[in-house]
Amino acid sequence: MTITSGDSDARLAVTAARAGAAVVRDLYGGRLARYEKTAGDFATEADLAAERAILDVLRPARPDDAVTGEESGATGAEGARRRWLVDPLCGTLNYAVRTMLVGVNVALRVDGEVTAAATADPFTGEVFWTDGSRARLSTEQGDEKLTPSAASALVDVNLDPPFPNAPGFRAPLLLADPGFTEWFRPRVISSTLAVAWVAAGRRAAYVTDGDLRDSVHFAAGIALCRAAGCTVTGLYGEPVHTGRGGLIAAADPGTHAALLAMVRRQTR
Repeated sequence: MTITSGDSDARLAVTAARAGAAVVRDLYGGRLARYEKTAGDFATEADLAAERAILDVLRPARPDDAVTGEESGATGAEGARRRWLVDPLCGTLNYAVRTMLVGVNVALRVDGEVTAAATADPFTGEVFWTDGSRARLSTEQGDEKLTPSAASALVDVNLDPPFPNAPGFRAPLLLADPGFTEWFRPRVISSTLAVAWVAAGRRAAYVTDGDLRDSVHFAAGIALCRAAGCTVTGLYGEPVHTGRGGLIAAADPGTHAALLAMVRRQTR
């Protein structure tokens, strides 16, 4: 992993994501207790244990930083300049039914901008990371630059409710747009690992509804896509994290324009 000493936040994000990924990998396949959260949503002991492992890396290294964890909530000053956003297991339902499509997300937001982030795949050992300007993939073989590409024509659409922009926009209806199947092929992996795949050129785009401000799920993936040179906006072309919410992260402007046009047709 090629990170200079000046990029210690990025190094810490990678280390923390790897620590969480190790726990997720080690507990995979076992009988895990479930902890109900809201209707249709739950955490497992793997979620909780992975978050503890991540925090055990972050807190000693940055004791003055605030943290928001998916499972443990927010700690530190409410208006802290530096806040870590931690999603220890994105794809819990996949994981609970022994499907290896999950990600571990760690991001640092400084004065409103994510300046370091990592998304780890527990089962491949890959870590997608950024220091705010570079976007890289770290594996046992070394590091390589993330290069977006729309060549696959694969687009992940988040179909999980709720749909806060309904009735103006409903993700399932996007797949019924005639233009969608002319341009793209839909995929649903139900994990924000797919956002990192856009940065890596494995997906042409990712689309979701929802208010993503302070989202522990999406902060790392959005930062990766931005650093890799993807076109990233909200659902209606507005700056991400503002307006009505949602996300279109696309490998190139043409792919983004096509998806944006389909979203806008829903709202006429």
